[in-house]
Amino acid sequence: MGHLDRVLRSNLKLRHLQLLVALDQFRHLGRAAEFLSVTQPAVSKTLAEIVRMLDVVLFDRSTRGTEPTAAGVSMVRFARSVLAGYERTRDEIAAEASGARGRTSVGAMVVATPVLLAQAVEQLKARSAQTTVLVEEGDLTRLLPKLRLGELDLFVGRLEPGYAAPDLETEALYDEPMVAVVRPGHPLLARPATWQALAETPCVMPPPWASLRVKLEQQFFAHGLHPPADIVETASFLSQLTFVHQRGAVTFVARSVARHGAAQGTLALLDLPVPIDLPPVGLITLRGQPMTPTTRLLVACLREVGAGLGRGEIPASDDHEKSAQSPEYGR
Repeated sequence: MGHLDRVLRSNLKLRHLQLLVALDQFRHLGRAAEFLSVTQPAVSKTLAEIVRMLDVVLFDRSTRGTEPTAAGVSMVRFARSVLAGYERTRDEIAAEASGARGRTSVGAMVVATPVLLAQAVEQLKARSAQTTVLVEEGDLTRLLPKLRLGELDLFVGRLEPGYAAPDLETEALYDEPMVAVVRPGHPLLARPATWQALAETPCVMPPPWASLRVKLEQQFFAHGLHPPADIVETASFLSQLTFVHQRGAVTFVARSVARHGAAQGTLALLDLPVPIDLPPVGLITLRGQPMTPTTRLLVACLREVGAGLGRGEIPASDDHEKSAQSPEYGR
């Protein structure tokens, strides 16, 4: 144990850690070498150095590529965490030296991106225009591991109770219902929307593993209907928009996202209640991890915008206000 502690504390260098992450990402010595801009023999030599220092096999090589062993998985996790801290410190010092105001990394679900996060970043930029905000979009399955590794400073999205854990701090901001949407001019807007009509229309649904998918299907069953047979499954908002427009499909999004889309002329809301129980939208941070001043400022902006959304104060453009008053809006 003392030998391993000495290696981890003193002997490993950044180039060793970068190699481990590259090998895990590409699972191939040649592609890792290309990514790192070194030769393949140099990659093999550096990997041999790490193995010799640790005295443990980290990767198994086969015809399928380079696969991490159990020890390799642990070392890659360690490498990602150290490199994330290094990059954060480097960026903060560089920002301070250049007169900028820092950098923060946010993992965001679609439910939070176009209104909550966009408005909070606008407030942040008004106070510190040179602050950099890196936004990575995804779901909890993809983003929480990055938060735990330090690659993200916070997460913004739905607080699914199944992902609660002792190492995570959660803070609910507001409740956000779902609504059904179609493209502007869709035939469903010309008559009262019903679940029967939705069951007969092409539909974009969440993937089968998503809890929202089960809840939406239960709504069809509750009305004595089978869910639509003509469906596309996706967790991507861009894919949702694409199939809503190209196939004339209906899909389900958060109400603030739908209103934002209506303001942009890309979506139209159906006048159809979608009474499903959903967790609130909020923040997740790593417990015990101090926030940088930039992240604290962004969190304060998120709380301010979230409080307004909780009171029903949806930020809107003039075009949105006109759309909301139009007979076509929300039919």
